[in-house]
Amino acid sequence: MALNYPSSTYFILLVVTITRLIYTEGKTEQWKGLILPDLDFENIFHKLHDDPETIQMASSDYGHIVHELPAAVFHPSSIEDIATLIKSSYNSLAPFHIAARGQGHSHHGQAMARDGVVVDMATLRKQRNGVSISVSKDPLIGHYADVGGEQLWIDVLHASLEHGLAPVSWTDYLYLTVGGTLSNAGISGQSFRYGPQISNVHEMDVITGKGEFVTCSTQKNLELFNAVLGGFGQFGVIARARIALETAPKRVKWVRLLYSDFSAFTKDQERLISINGRKQKNALDFLEGMLLMNQGPINNWRSSFFPLSDHPRIASLITEHGILYCLEVAKYYDDQTEKNVDKEIHVLLQGLAYIPGFYYEKNVSYVEFLNRVRSGELKLQSQGLWEVPHPWLNLFLPKSQILDFNSGVFMDIILKRNISSGPVLVYPMNRNKWDDRMSASIPDEDVFYTVGFLHSSGFDSWKAHDAQNREILEFCRDAGIKVKQYLPNHSTQEDWTNHFGTKWLKFLERKHQFDPRMILSPGQKIFHKQLQPAF
Repeated sequence: MALNYPSSTYFILLVVTITRLIYTEGKTEQWKGLILPDLDFENIFHKLHDDPETIQMASSDYGHIVHELPAAVFHPSSIEDIATLIKSSYNSLAPFHIAARGQGHSHHGQAMARDGVVVDMATLRKQRNGVSISVSKDPLIGHYADVGGEQLWIDVLHASLEHGLAPVSWTDYLYLTVGGTLSNAGISGQSFRYGPQISNVHEMDVITGKGEFVTCSTQKNLELFNAVLGGFGQFGVIARARIALETAPKRVKWVRLLYSDFSAFTKDQERLISINGRKQKNALDFLEGMLLMNQGPINNWRSSFFPLSDHPRIASLITEHGILYCLEVAKYYDDQTEKNVDKEIHVLLQGLAYIPGFYYEKNVSYVEFLNRVRSGELKLQSQGLWEVPHPWLNLFLPKSQILDFNSGVFMDIILKRNISSGPVLVYPMNRNKWDDRMSASIPDEDVFYTVGFLHSSGFDSWKAHDAQNREILEFCRDAGIKVKQYLPNHSTQEDWTNHFGTKWLKFLERKHQFDPRMILSPGQKIFHKQLQPAF
């Protein structure tokens, strides 16, 4: 190997691949002089791993569809370690790709880095052992939590509850990292009222694609702040986020209503989300919807809700109509508001056009409600049905075209193919709860719907679901339905340009500003510049 490269290049060529090239006794010392003088060689060296088990872990994700082998996996013990790694790539003549992997909950390889380095954020979480969550109060913004980007939302919940507080916007599944959901948007049934998770962040520390450590907020470095939120990891790694907190409720009145008429179902959903003031006492706190179909049990893995005694009559209705639409709402309460919650629910739901006699409710703890998906996950894990392909498709589509989508997709494609094997979600959100300066791309209408096909499949059958996803997208294109993918999977520059629409030029400008060498998050496939392999 020639010895006339800049020292930063040696960091790439030697340190990343050192276990393969020079891992023999007595060789390590001779390379120390070739590493950048301000780097702790032993510290960095022992955090790069390329053993088969570690490489395999980083080459797959929750989707189990895409597999990309990195050159190495980095196990940081501090934020400074990550900054050093990114800076070394940025300063090199031959930069390598870097992807931060939280829980690997992506579906099409978005957290992978072929021939590059995957940063295992779970290692950092273990190293910090919960000390990266702190709750404070500011006279201007109120209570907040400073949270490491590697931390899980379930841990944020428990840490804030110790102070009688909690974030207001969630994802349905809480075992995801803060950095991971903020890089997409973070949506759930609270979004219509409180906005997505990215709308509830006051400040962040970010390591940019130049290896710079930058604090950003609505008051300083605003361009970076808006770029990173919903930016798919393209502009930096989130080291810390300041999350807005409010007083936590104690319990939840949880209601499900069944519909056979999609128009009535969506009309009622839209009526309910029109009452959305953050401080309005007469508003719901949560609203989602889902499809009930013949494929699979009436109680899906996400939660057991409908009593067994009612399964036969629900199944009979599904057989009659093909699809039922389930409206799911929740109202939070505590000791002071408990006496009024039933009355408030009654007023809110009065006049809704659900099928008479198909009203179901539960009273559960706040934590049980927010963590409702976990029990289903554990059950599937015990049956070996969690680590399977998940050919998901998540869409945003305008309110004005939701009825066309129902007739063309739900009542046609889905019923004809008859292969759905997981929850299908459909519920509306209010555009005014989103900040359009952020990177996240949503439909232009004041109300838009999210539709999630959350399929699970066998390793030999996922392609059928993938083909169904493509048929759905082709139908939308041919029908002129202006969909946006959430957790998008695009493979061409043209598709990404269409995805961002009028935001594309701004997105491109931000990329050149904060990650000019195209180092970060290559698995998103937004930018197709090929870097040198890490070895």
